Amino acid sequence: MCSLISMPLMIHPGSRDIATIQALACISLDIEFFGKPAHAAAHPEEGINALDAMVMSFNAIGALRQQTMDKSRIHGIITNGGEAANVIPDYTSAKFLVRADDNQYLNELKDKVLDCFKGAARATGCKLKHKWGNRVYNTMNSNYYLADLFTENMGLLGREMQPFDPIYGFGSTDMGNVSHVVPAIHPSISITDTILVHTHTMEFARAAVSEAGDRAVLDGAKALAMTIVDLLASKKNVESMNKEFLNSRQIDL
Repeated sequence: MCSLISMPLMIHPGSRDIATIQALACISLDIEFFGKPAHAAAHPEEGINALDAMVMSFNAIGALRQQTMDKSRIHGIITNGGEAANVIPDYTSAKFLVRADDNQYLNELKDKVLDCFKGAARATGCKLKHKWGNRVYNTMNSNYYLADLFTENMGLLGREMQPFDPIYGFGSTDMGNVSHVVPAIHPSISITDTILVHTHTMEFARAAVSEAGDRAVLDGAKALAMTIVDLLASKKNVESMNKEFLNSRQIDL
């Protein structure tokens, strides 16, 4: 059985009060293309355009997205696109994230994404170098018994938690990995009273420093502490939490 001491609880700011969230399996990918520089006007035929390879890759991934499974995500940025407009770029680099709602499909998707870059390298004559991240972020294995305790405590503080929202925005988190080792929850706490805001936006940043944002921090901390007390005070709660966890684990880490 799992030790109570090793049980992690955390909250994440959001635009709704939700007891259990989704999290996608995720891995990072670093890409580099190596070509050959040349004067873009005088002797373009002597160059090997690494930027063309990167642009082709983005277009290929855009086409791939049409044939990926629901909830899959592929997104990236160019971190180096060349030095001067009149020089054929001999080097480009990019960072990507590849996500899926289970690890098995993530492995399939990785191969398809990498093929996009390999095809662009072959089409342009560039050399491709890639590096996958050392760690995969796993899906979230929420402990629903814990989530129910947390929901009751939030209710005592005046917040009505939704148990789950299948269309609520989701990302990836290392808490997913933790949740397959010990019982865990990762609720979303609303930091706004009146408007729907999305994470990683300026509107979300302003909401985070508002009165509603401050209140969310306090409510979340209190409810987490109250949930810990519920476990410390009840052997039955600990046993029920652990029983669910042992039946829900799907990944051996």
